[in-house]
Amino acid sequence: MPVVIGATFIIYALTFAMPGDPVAALTGSRPLPASTVTQIREAYHLNDPFLAQYGHYMWNLVHGNLGIDFFGRPVSGLIAERWPNTFKLALTAWVLKLIIGLAIGVYGGLKHNRAGDHFALIFTVVFLGVPGFVIALGAQTLFGVQLNWVDPAGIGAGWPMAYILPALVMAFEASASLARLTRTSLVDVLRTDYMRTARAKGLSPSRSIWKHALRNAMIPVVTYLGLSLAGMLGGAVIIEAIFNIPGIGQLMVQAIHNKEGTVVVGIATLLVIVYLVFNLLVDLTYGLIDPRVRV
Repeated sequence: MPVVIGATFIIYALTFAMPGDPVAALTGSRPLPASTVTQIREAYHLNDPFLAQYGHYMWNLVHGNLGIDFFGRPVSGLIAERWPNTFKLALTAWVLKLIIGLAIGVYGGLKHNRAGDHFALIFTVVFLGVPGFVIALGAQTLFGVQLNWVDPAGIGAGWPMAYILPALVMAFEASASLARLTRTSLVDVLRTDYMRTARAKGLSPSRSIWKHALRNAMIPVVTYLGLSLAGMLGGAVIIEAIFNIPGIGQLMVQAIHNKEGTVVVGIATLLVIVYLVFNLLVDLTYGLIDPRVRV
């Protein structure tokens, strides 16, 4: 709860500090009558001090109310409409990242200081160094415009085909971190005394690696995998904007553009809570992997 309170306070403060008048952004070039503007500002507590606005928001939040936008629509309803698209994108990217990252990381760890290890390191450096939006724009231009394999303007084909390219873009960027972490963790485990003892007692290399080494090397990897799925749910803003995916990331971009602070804070608060829940699930998973944690 302290994390939720602290995170929501920072998010609300940043939203409160956004330049411009949200009512003016709503009306555009056609100004509303002064009485209507006053009613809108009173209805959304825009005339209240910052702490009063934050207190009103938190009071609604503890009652399960994320507020309403300037058109009277519940923020929870807007999120519910967009959430499935973001979840499908994040889950597809997470599965692809799991396959790519673990395969390259394990291969690099088993081929330590050899050609396979060098390939794994080069892969991680390249995809960690290139920004995600550069990869996204390049993939969209190549596969969507030049090769015409996918629709570069939207998701008309539906899931999963239309999500493969944006998910691959997210997966390659994230799998670099997973591959490096897996490779480093596996190399450290292979150097331990109990692994040398297992080999000295005649345990086959394949059994010692798959049964003992990988299981112990997975503890930091599981931490990263669990938190990265939560991070992908909130980190798809740029990808959704580039590939025109109507998810919560695109909704947040539109809300920032329209200065709809209620929507921005509602989405960010939900993502904070999701991240904390995944963090708890990761902690509980440790006991399934390492019996020492249960003891």
